[in-house]
Amino acid sequence: MRSVSVIGFDGALASAITGIIDLLRLAGVTWARINGETPVPQFSTQLLTKDGAPCRCINGLTIQPDGAWSVRQQTDKNADLVIIPTIGGSIDRVLAENPELIEWLGNFQTSDAGQVRLASNCTGAFMLAEAGLLDGRQATTHWGFSNQFRQRYPAVDLQPDKLVTVDGYVACAGGGMAWWDLGIYLVERYAGAQVARELAKAFVIDAGRTSQAPYSALQARRYHSDAAILRLQEWLDGHFSHPVTLQSLASLSGLAERSLIRRFKAATGDTPTSYLQVLRIEAARQHLENSRVAVEEVTRLVGYEDVSSFSRLFRKHTGLAPGVYRSRFGR
Repeated sequence: MRSVSVIGFDGALASAITGIIDLLRLAGVTWARINGETPVPQFSTQLLTKDGAPCRCINGLTIQPDGAWSVRQQTDKNADLVIIPTIGGSIDRVLAENPELIEWLGNFQTSDAGQVRLASNCTGAFMLAEAGLLDGRQATTHWGFSNQFRQRYPAVDLQPDKLVTVDGYVACAGGGMAWWDLGIYLVERYAGAQVARELAKAFVIDAGRTSQAPYSALQARRYHSDAAILRLQEWLDGHFSHPVTLQSLASLSGLAERSLIRRFKAATGDTPTSYLQVLRIEAARQHLENSRVAVEEVTRLVGYEDVSSFSRLFRKHTGLAPGVYRSRFGR
């Protein structure tokens, strides 16, 4: 069996700890019991805290660990799959309160770069990034904290639309309950596709999800101090449905086109064209969620003429066709 260490700390999300432990411990077990077969457990798990003391989670529950990560040897750690759960409390405070854990993670070593040895769920990615383990790697986190993450860790290739990223020996899962998807992925990697499919069916998990974009709102790309770009963003808020060109934006901003692109990207993380697409897609999402306006009319309302091109763009940003998005999220 594979050994998995889940790291506990004060302020963690309890369900991200107990949930991933339940999922891994029952891989090869629940499906067998449903079908009257002999269970074949695939993973052993342990919850570790700094000194073996209970961790108090953000919901007030106190969880008793199995041991202490602080006394484990490096050779033991290499044998484990180590999982960092969601930071449920203040991210800044939890990071400040756990310098020893961050240092311990920063010393993580593995000779098997082809197998996932380290994983995080949701805002747990902040812990890995703080330790320097995500520099130069693709990663994901909760979509709602992506701007904060980008500002704090510019060396990380953040992919906030992705539900799960894997880069070398590090895997990250997106927001909230994405530990489901992370768990199914890890089971598939370690125990095989058949065990993963059976586990997903036993837990009634939609194992086909790949993106958290359908759940996200327009990112708050305004946490910057570039006054010229802020004025341009405000103008786009009221004119995104009109024909907009890079030349017209440059004229409005008083910047040369190359300077505009450079400063817009530095301030928001997007090019002007990509940002305009995001505005239009978000407006379309609002129409689809809150009205019964036909998709053809939604296309026109947000500034596009060709329905098929709009539908492809909408699917690219949200992972769903407009009609499917409405059926899932419409009121």
